[in-house]
Amino acid sequence: MKAIKMAFITVLAFALFFYIGAPRALGASSEVLRISFDAGDILDLHPHFAHTTQDRGVVHLLFTGLVRYKTGDIGKFEPDLAERWEVSKDGLTWTFHLRRGVIVHPWKDNPGYELTSEDVVYSFKSAADPKRSAWAAEYAGMTFEPVDKYTVRFTLQKPISELLFLPKVADYAGGLIIPKKPAEELGEGFRTHPVGTDPFIFNKYLPKEKIVTVRHEKFYRGVPKLAGVEVFFMSDLSSRKFGLQNKELDVIEGPPSQPWVEEMQALPGVKVNVFGPGESGVLHFNMTKKPFDDIRVRRAIAYALSRDEVATAIGKAIAEAVYSEIPNPQPGWITRDELVQRGKKDKKDYLYAPDRKKVKKLLTEAGFPKGFTTEISLTERGEYQVPMQNVVAQLRESGINVKLNVVDHATYHSNIRKDMNTIVLYNCWRPTADVRLTHFGHSSSIVVTGKKPITNFSHVGAVDADGDGKVDNVDSLIESARDMLDAKEQLAHWKEIQFKLLDWCIAYPVFIKRFTFARQDYVDWGYDLKSTLILSPQINELTRTTK
Repeated sequence: MKAIKMAFITVLAFALFFYIGAPRALGASSEVLRISFDAGDILDLHPHFAHTTQDRGVVHLLFTGLVRYKTGDIGKFEPDLAERWEVSKDGLTWTFHLRRGVIVHPWKDNPGYELTSEDVVYSFKSAADPKRSAWAAEYAGMTFEPVDKYTVRFTLQKPISELLFLPKVADYAGGLIIPKKPAEELGEGFRTHPVGTDPFIFNKYLPKEKIVTVRHEKFYRGVPKLAGVEVFFMSDLSSRKFGLQNKELDVIEGPPSQPWVEEMQALPGVKVNVFGPGESGVLHFNMTKKPFDDIRVRRAIAYALSRDEVATAIGKAIAEAVYSEIPNPQPGWITRDELVQRGKKDKKDYLYAPDRKKVKKLLTEAGFPKGFTTEISLTERGEYQVPMQNVVAQLRESGINVKLNVVDHATYHSNIRKDMNTIVLYNCWRPTADVRLTHFGHSSSIVVTGKKPITNFSHVGAVDADGDGKVDNVDSLIESARDMLDAKEQLAHWKEIQFKLLDWCIAYPVFIKRFTFARQDYVDWGYDLKSTLILSPQINELTRTTK
């Protein structure tokens, strides 16, 4: 997948007041929910490209999948556009039976129509196309065909476990269904005028201000309780707080800061939600740029840092240390004790506990006895600013100076995908260990130069990571784990991959943080908010206000 073209941003900037027609009768409520994100603007509203918090916050108002992660607690899957499904004995064929009466949102002069298998097949073919999706690698080797109007068949080249297959067809990224007719009619315009099947209909976009949605009266799970949702883009925290206090905003995104949570909790009429599963923050070292091509330098950085100190800076009620690429509690994660015990067995250090003497020794051996300086760009978002400022302060104590150039969030994502940083802090959640290891550890995912470039910022798979003069990669290990049907064997394989990556120190897992949002006490999500897959509260047909 190539980086999103700048031409799209230009188109997006001029997509003002793109109306889809007058909204229908308001029904049970005329209340509009107003939510504000920590961002200056959106980047992309195409569900197969959207990746920032604010983009997904909008996309998930508009699109649904064949199955969905359980609302409010994403540990299980539930039927959604598909009422049921079955898999063949050999594991190669998955058949989904669609819900009838699902109405696609109206657009332009089109009143909408009933979603059928033709739309679903079109959507997955699009998701599997690298030119039309950032998630194409997830659908490689699959074919999609309509059995009849309400039945879709997926055929796989190799069977994969349910643990890996269902996330591919769930309500996340490539699994979000794009209706065929509006997608074909609008073309590139679909990215500024998305049309889906979720509870809310895209109405208009005011660049750097907000997106307006209205209620989908024909939503298949019932008429939404809200009349609509307005999503505001406000990168200034004080402005968001002021809007909440004046009740001009109903919900605001907060920084990963415990003092902020406590401050909001003290405000009259305000409630705070702290929820997971959380995004894990990992420092990725660009091994194509000096001095990060030297494993001694990368290990020196690791020994200079305390994960617990970073987590404390964020807030113990919000964050905790992580020790592997796959974070707790996702299947495949590695505990601190596992790292220690395995290290004793292998006579290697996978933990990288803080050690200033080792930092000095490694930097001296690498030719930097007085340390060195590097310069990187960093997003304006608080969720990156708070932990990275602590990281910078810790590194400075060991003579490693990191200069930060703060940019807006969209520019940051653009820069790191252009391979501009020596160190990349990337906060994210991914649906499976396979997706995460593939995106960050497979050679095909290397930014810019990979066959399917996405987020392999370290360039592992194309460089000599351990300093022995040979290119190191884990491609075959990732691919073989993907083919395993035995869950225990699969989990063990994922851990082996991570031990290798930790030994090469291509990246340094730091923390996992939960999400923080403050809301007026009259906002009722409609479910018990324990975890969501979109990094923000999921606003659905049950969400309401009780003013």
